[in-house]
Amino acid sequence: MKIALDAMGGDFAPEQIVAGGVQAHRELGVDVIFVGVKDRVDAALAASGAGKWAQIEDAPEVIAMDEHPAQAVRGKKASSIVRGIQMVEDGRANGFVSAGNSGAVMAAALFGLHRIAGIDRPAIGSIIPAAGGKNCFLLDVGANTDAKPEHLLQYAVMGGIYAEKLMGVASPRVAQLSNGEEAGKGNQLVQAAERLLRVQPGINFIGNVEGKDIFRGKADVVVTDGFSGNVLIKTAEGVAEFVFQSVRDAVQGDPLASLGGLLIRPKLRAVRRRADWREFGGALLLGVNGVAVIAHGRSDARAIYNAVRVARDAVDQKVVPTIAAAVPSMTVQPQPSAPKSAPFVT
Repeated sequence: MKIALDAMGGDFAPEQIVAGGVQAHRELGVDVIFVGVKDRVDAALAASGAGKWAQIEDAPEVIAMDEHPAQAVRGKKASSIVRGIQMVEDGRANGFVSAGNSGAVMAAALFGLHRIAGIDRPAIGSIIPAAGGKNCFLLDVGANTDAKPEHLLQYAVMGGIYAEKLMGVASPRVAQLSNGEEAGKGNQLVQAAERLLRVQPGINFIGNVEGKDIFRGKADVVVTDGFSGNVLIKTAEGVAEFVFQSVRDAVQGDPLASLGGLLIRPKLRAVRRRADWREFGGALLLGVNGVAVIAHGRSDARAIYNAVRVARDAVDQKVVPTIAAAVPSMTVQPQPSAPKSAPFVT
C-alpha cells in the first residue's frame, strides 16, 4: 500500500503534515510518499525522526489556498497536488491525500484520474457524528454548489457504497436533506430528486430529512447539493466548538463547578473526541477513477494520520471499482423542471 501525501498542503505544512504521515507509516503500515519541495520536506522529516524508509517525490511548485483551482492546476504542473495525482494515475501510488486547495485537488483529479463512467459530477463526503454512537455520511459538502436531480441520485449510490464499505453499515438508510420530511417540501431540485430516489433500485431510500434529523441518527447517508452541504458541515463544526468553549468558560472561576468538571472530564473528553473533525480524517472525493482524499486545511498531524487511514481503507475496500460497477444500474428519468447546473471547472 502506497499513499502519496501532499506535504505542502494546509495551514501547518510541511511540519504537521509530515509528522502525520510518519505516524501513519508507523501505525498503519502503509508506505507514505511525501510530495513537495524537497529541502523543506527533508527538514520536516528530520524533525519528526523519520527513518531511512521515507520517500520523497520532489515537487518544487506549491498551489496556494487562494489560487483559482483550474488555472493553478494547468499552470503549475510541478506542484505537489498535480504530481501527487499523477502518481495515482500512473500507478506509483494507490491513493493521494492533501490538505491543500480543495478545488485544485478536485480539478487535478478530474484532469488526471477522470470521472468514473456514468458519474456526471464528483462529490465530497463528510462524516457527522449522530446520537446513539452512530455516524451519518453527508454528501456533497462542497464539490459542486449547484446540482441536478440526477447528480443527487449518483451521490446516493456512491454514499451508500461508502457507508457499506467504510462505515460497516448493511443496507444503509439513505435520505435527502430538505426543509421538511414531506415529499412535497423543498425547492424544485429537492422535489425532482426525491422522485428519482424513490424509484431507484438498490437504494434504501427513507425519504427527506431535516437538518436536526442528521444528528438524531435518522439516516446513515444524506445527500444534498454542495452549497447546502458545505453550510451545514461548517455550521456543525462551529456549534461543536461553541458548546465546548461555553462549558469551559462556565467552569472557570467557580471552585464547585471546577470540581464537578474534574469528575466528568473523562466523559466530556469522549464526547469531544466523537465531535472532533480530526478523528474523521479527510473526505473521500467520490466519483473520480482513483482514490483522492481531501483533508481540512487546518489539519494537524492527528488529522493527517486519519486522512491517510481513510485513503488506505478506501483502497482496501475497493470503493472506486464498486462504484464503477454500480453506476450502470442507475435509472435516471429526465427532469426538465430542475434548475440548471454551472460547471465546476472553467
